[in-house]
Amino acid sequence: MKEKCGIFGIYAPGKNVAEIIFYGLQALQHRGQESAGIAVSDGENILVFKDLGLVSQVFNQQSLAPLQGYIGIGHTRYSTKGSNIWKNSQPLYRMFRDESFAIAHNGNLINVDDLRKEQVGKGIAFETTTDTEVIASLIESSTEDNIEAAIKDAVKRLRGSYSLVILTRDKLIGVRDPHGFRPMILGTLDGNYIIASETCALDIIDARFIREIDPGEIMVIDQNGLRSQMVLSVDRISMCVFELIYFARPDSYIHGKNMFEVRHKMGQELAKESPADADIVIPVPDSGIPAAIGYSQASRIPYAEGFIKNRYIGRTFIQPHQEAREIGIRLKLNPLKEVVRGKRLVVVDDSIVRGNTSRQIVKALYNAGAREVHMRISSPPLLYPCYYGIDMATKKEFVANHRTLEDIRKYLNVESLKYLSIEGLVRAIGEPKDKFCFACFNGDYPVPIPEGLLFDKYSIDKEEKASSNV
Repeated sequence: MKEKCGIFGIYAPGKNVAEIIFYGLQALQHRGQESAGIAVSDGENILVFKDLGLVSQVFNQQSLAPLQGYIGIGHTRYSTKGSNIWKNSQPLYRMFRDESFAIAHNGNLINVDDLRKEQVGKGIAFETTTDTEVIASLIESSTEDNIEAAIKDAVKRLRGSYSLVILTRDKLIGVRDPHGFRPMILGTLDGNYIIASETCALDIIDARFIREIDPGEIMVIDQNGLRSQMVLSVDRISMCVFELIYFARPDSYIHGKNMFEVRHKMGQELAKESPADADIVIPVPDSGIPAAIGYSQASRIPYAEGFIKNRYIGRTFIQPHQEAREIGIRLKLNPLKEVVRGKRLVVVDDSIVRGNTSRQIVKALYNAGAREVHMRISSPPLLYPCYYGIDMATKKEFVANHRTLEDIRKYLNVESLKYLSIEGLVRAIGEPKDKFCFACFNGDYPVPIPEGLLFDKYSIDKEEKASSNV
């Protein structure tokens, strides 16, 4: 699974902000690895530079040098809506009347097709396939007198998840959807304001965390300081629980809680719910490490590093042959034979999607001499697709959707398999369940999904559609 994007914005009179944004985006690189971009304003003009690739591949001294300005936004992208091509990279540069603006977006709109059709009906042409451009077009075509009012008018029409940073000639504007699906925080650096996806983006530039931007809040930062307004009706706060399980960096904080510690507690709860008779606990790196440490401490089974991870391998594209796919997995993870040989292992991972990778990991451990493998997953079984900005498998492809726990155990070829319960997950988080979206586990979607989307490629295939009761 991949999260959609990371966003960063800063208003800092007297500073040249491009390099600060560059470092902030590097801290948010885990949220998207397909493209990166920065837009800056010097108070009069907006300049944008973006390209495909990692932040460090897109930007260097030569590309950063022309980006002179004291206000700016940045974006690092993983595509869930729109293919990975240059024109879909962000920030997008647009015009509201005679005023330019740039916009960057983290999230996914569920009413984007309707909005796009409506805009096309007005004679508006689109250059990209992103929902971000649809948001920009709503701002561009607004009949309001100023861009702040146009933004407020536009976001009231959006349904789904969105955390936005918008750069005008002389303002930095942040918007978070009324459900708070994606994280968004406010920080300060030398008396200046920063908006970002996660607190880890503040740490890298030695900035200070102020607070989380509230669901439904619009924040405007300009020469008069910071102004906040709640213009979106908040019916149900529903932060994506997978931010806490996997997406947010372990050193980030959400709701005042450190993500490493939350995942550590998930492992402890997992050990209480699903003990195992084993010699060592090993994680599937890197995402399984905090939970594995927690499982070890709660179970009193020694913790060990059972894999070496090749940190110079990027995303592995799907290969046409099974042999090539297996090589791709071995490129990333290689068992430490001396650690696992002859041992009964508890292997802790954060989730199982299709099960293919987990199956190959188990096979590699047995080939390295493991005596037993007990798989423990620090989240509940994935059953339903996400429509709010996470690139997941289809409903049919979720291994837990069409197989029993015993079927999955046999498919993975493990001695035992257990998932953390939703109740255990809530206990580990330490916050009320109704603050989060658990739709991928229980199908309870906070924002109703249009029927057409329920049958698209993100959910169920044509055969299922014919027999579905949805």
